[in-house]
Amino acid sequence: MRFEKWQALGNDYVIVERDELPFELTPARVRLLCERHAGIGADGVLVLSRSADADYVAELRIFNPDGSEAELSGNGAREAVLYLRRRGWTARDEFSILTAAGPISPVITGEFSARVDMGAARVASSDFPTGPADGVGGLALAHGEVRFQHISIGNPQCAIHVDRVAELDALDLARLGPPIESHASFPNRTNVSWYAVLDAGPPARLRARIFERGVGETASSGTGAAGAAVAYLLRSPQRSELLAGGEASVTVVLDGGELLVEVDEGLRVHLSGWALPVFAGDLSETFVRALEELA
Repeated sequence: MRFEKWQALGNDYVIVERDELPFELTPARVRLLCERHAGIGADGVLVLSRSADADYVAELRIFNPDGSEAELSGNGAREAVLYLRRRGWTARDEFSILTAAGPISPVITGEFSARVDMGAARVASSDFPTGPADGVGGLALAHGEVRFQHISIGNPQCAIHVDRVAELDALDLARLGPPIESHASFPNRTNVSWYAVLDAGPPARLRARIFERGVGETASSGTGAAGAAVAYLLRSPQRSELLAGGEASVTVVLDGGELLVEVDEGLRVHLSGWALPVFAGDLSETFVRALEELA
């Protein structure tokens, strides 16, 4: 069974082609593949298959390391589309693929970089069913009240503004993240981003830290960065100035590096950044048997 390991700003995925899989990917099998000591080790698994629809180069399924399936990943999507190009699935610079969140359309901008049309963000969704139309909410937690902006960018995001960068960097996400991720307000759980303003711009620069649903704290997250950028734009007093050219540019500084998020007046999001292959290999027959024996 052949695989490749890719990473984007420290957010790493195992990429496999569906035709290479000798079995269905169950949650237990995903967990073992992602295990850092007994498996390959990754923040998730990307499965690529041929699409029956000629309009799409491939279909992408995304699995979290806890075995759950994610609708979308900004970093994972870049890794997948760059893999598709390098492996000869397409020779085009612009194409589309299908995800559980719907179609996404990347543009290859370099050997290891891409700009991805992530679709339109929404502030009201079934992932926050009790939320108001503007998506602004509050949670009463053990450590106090938390105000947040709900964003759906293919997957649910809970973006929390922090006044100072030093305060953001001091947060204990291992403690703060789980009760928000699994709060009853979010029936499908939620990703969480905390962000602080480095430069109001334009162009704007944010510092963000991410707690991913089914993962925990990660070095970066593309959809988390997008959620933080949209939340900042919605609450910014410079919103009209940021959108003066029809699209606001927000650089989000994450632990693993920087991502460029571009947001237009309709909240359509384009995400730009890099992704790199780490290694390719074949699973041993012994490990494949161990996977097959799992339910």
